[in-house]
Amino acid sequence: MRLRPFLLLSVALAAPASAETLRDALAKAYQNNPTLTAQRAAQRANDENVPIARSGGRPVVSANTGINENVIRNGNNFTTPERLLQGNVGVTLPLYQGGRVRNGVQAAEIRVGAGQANLRGVEANTFTDVVGAYNNVIRDEAIVGLNAQNVRVLETNLRASRDRFEVGDLTRTDVAQSEARLALARAQLQGAQATLIASRENYVRLVGTAPGTLDQPPALPALPGSADDAVTVALRDNPTLLAARELRRASDYDVRVAQAGRLPQVGVTVGQNYVNYLGTLGAGTGLGVGQTGSSTAVGLSLSLPIFQGGRPAAQIRQAQELRGQAIEQATAAERQVIASTRSAYAIWRSSLQVIASAETAVNANKLSLEGVRAENSVGTRTILDILNAEQELLNSQVTLVTARRDAYVAGFALLAAMGHAEARDLGLDGGALYDPTTHYRDVRGRFSDFDGGKAAQPVAASTATTPAQDATVTRPLDPLLESNVDRTPALTTGIDRPRP
Repeated sequence: MRLRPFLLLSVALAAPASAETLRDALAKAYQNNPTLTAQRAAQRANDENVPIARSGGRPVVSANTGINENVIRNGNNFTTPERLLQGNVGVTLPLYQGGRVRNGVQAAEIRVGAGQANLRGVEANTFTDVVGAYNNVIRDEAIVGLNAQNVRVLETNLRASRDRFEVGDLTRTDVAQSEARLALARAQLQGAQATLIASRENYVRLVGTAPGTLDQPPALPALPGSADDAVTVALRDNPTLLAARELRRASDYDVRVAQAGRLPQVGVTVGQNYVNYLGTLGAGTGLGVGQTGSSTAVGLSLSLPIFQGGRPAAQIRQAQELRGQAIEQATAAERQVIASTRSAYAIWRSSLQVIASAETAVNANKLSLEGVRAENSVGTRTILDILNAEQELLNSQVTLVTARRDAYVAGFALLAAMGHAEARDLGLDGGALYDPTTHYRDVRGRFSDFDGGKAAQPVAASTATTPAQDATVTRPLDPLLESNVDRTPALTTGIDRPRP
């Protein structure tokens, strides 16, 4: 049974009107991501290989006409009239071509199925990229907020250190330590802001619009209990692996097509011929001679290749080696799917454990910081101890938001590797889902030479007019990540510090 993970999106808690949800981002990417729309066009082109292959077994109708003027005549005017107009219409119907057409059609149809599976894989990869970009923006915005919060705390520390230095309560070393830590925090804030801008620009690249305020993503569905369970599902449902297996199967028919080059070919021809001498046959003889004529011919043709310079054998050998390549590529795809599934599972499980540890560390570091500040006020801790405690708190907070991002992205990547993160699994709004079989059913039986289709038009929009992104923080910090600035008299004046 297929999981329906992002049907959960439809029942997720309503976000503020100004917030964009993960479901919104996925829906926009589904309609507007150029990688995905390009793959759809590639699949439509792949569909055309079926009518192309079918055309080899269909009748061919041709017409020829021409007029000749004999400017030099050595014979009499019966054998070489001055002018000759002739035309013919012929129909050639191939009856037997050694299986070339039948096997070619089979190969083309199998490749259509492989292309449809590959399109599913591109969808899943695109959605995985969007989920990663979405969570990157949330993570990096939180990290910017944490670093900005850290800068504010250190600015207060520095002011307090300078005030206490003025009254002789601290040394110049304490002030220098505060100044150095603040300068480093400001540099870290600049780096975090640059990372946030890059993440937002990557979001624009994938989704087509600026992220704005992003809502927290909904919970993922229950994932497999073990890596082996995940691999079992992936080997059955992963679209990239299914595509590789179909291509391997199509290569069987390619060998048969090549083998048909050594077999006889049989066809039926029907032709209608017309000739008109334009009054120049027997001219000047005084004889009434007919100037026109027509004939109908029906024939059976047999072509038996005897020697073709080694071409058929080379084509067969080539097809066999390409089949060997397809076999190895299917094995490589299977290995990749297994590795990706196990890796995603391991990262997901590890990130869950990191989240639990980081939450504990954040709470412990908050208590530690409060204790160090209190101990500093009575002279048992130094300013450096406060600075170190604040840095440890920041590090644990960054670890927490990073682990939350890693767990979600790895969980979604695991769904994608299992073949359960495609458009049909997401419950997206915005219209009917793209159905690649619609175009295939429309063109597979076409035979008109004058049905050229529509000219290609752009689908994905340009992002050139999208404003450059900035590092503005649009979401408040998680209460667990908040760290109040200490403005108590004990810190700013050292009021409780024992005096010598």
